[in-house]
Amino acid sequence: MERTATPEASPWRETGASPAPGPGHAGLRVSNQDREQVVEHVKTAYAEGRLDKFEFDDRLERAMTARVHGDLMPIMYELYGSRPAVPAFHPQTGGRPLPYPAARAKDGGERLGAAAAHLLPLTGLFAIGPLIMLLAAGRTSPHVRRHAVEALNFQLTLLGATVLLAITVVGAVLIPAVWIGGMVLSVIGGVKALTDDDFRYPLAMRPVK
Repeated sequence: MERTATPEASPWRETGASPAPGPGHAGLRVSNQDREQVVEHVKTAYAEGRLDKFEFDDRLERAMTARVHGDLMPIMYELYGSRPAVPAFHPQTGGRPLPYPAARAKDGGERLGAAAAHLLPLTGLFAIGPLIMLLAAGRTSPHVRRHAVEALNFQLTLLGATVLLAITVVGAVLIPAVWIGGMVLSVIGGVKALTDDDFRYPLAMRPVK
């Protein structure tokens, strides 16, 4: 059953049961989650033998560096033809439906890597911990990348807030409470990553995409 939507209400259209970017929206910017979803399709195609190593590396690089949906759409069309094989409708924050299924961890190693991105700051590495996980496993694991980027942005926000709070006497008094709250949120993020769930830190700025 088709969903009723107008171009003004959503930048997506549905073809049959498969939501896909509308033809007039190829220039819209993509999110990290959009890239990760296409990467998962590329990895699945490679595992099934539908791509050789050169084709896999080429499409993986194109997906990870995509800036707009017009960069991702050709990859999906190459894999599935004019109708990408995706399940019906996935909600996303802000009300925009996802065009591709969400990327999930394939094994326990990915979940541990994603959890480490949240928990390494507790050892004193702060923003360096998530950055290490992003550089070490973020290119090959969308699950690790998603959590590492979120943890890195939170640690940068925390450091920035600490600098600003230290300027005033009242702010300096609040710094311990801010860091204790940050530690609690990092633990929650680590648990979410281990259970293969998404996690968004509240009040975090997100300069890293």
